[in-house]
Amino acid sequence: MTDHGHELGNHTWSHPTLTGLTTAAVRSEIERCRDRIAALTGGPGAFFRPSAAQHATPEVLRLAGAAGYRSVLSYDVDSRDFTDPGPVAIRRAVATSSAGSVVSMHLGHPGTLAALPGVLADLGHRGLTPVTASALFR
Repeated sequence: MTDHGHELGNHTWSHPTLTGLTTAAVRSEIERCRDRIAALTGGPGAFFRPSAAQHATPEVLRLAGAAGYRSVLSYDVDSRDFTDPGPVAIRRAVATSSAGSVVSMHLGHPGTLAALPGVLADLGHRGLTPVTASALFR
């Protein structure tokens, strides 16, 4: 993936709702994923984004920082693709994005894959270009 210009980041080991976990369990979710990414790629990834939450809690920010993540991402556009609403609904949701938006989308959903060419075309027609998180927050 990285050879094709994609950027990897930590999104927790097993994608739980972090607010329902103990501090030790949240730390483990962050560190276990960090360690696996580092073992596979030589680095932990530039960013952390909590699973099952738009924004990190103060505790998650602290634990991510302690794990080496100076930057914790949030998103402002939720495609809701994980609910499998279909390509048209996903495109409609992403159409609310603007320059600088971070859009939440997920791998492993057929509707997401089907919507992606149209999403990219829609963004292009609006003069918007998808970039990596590092490029966006440079």
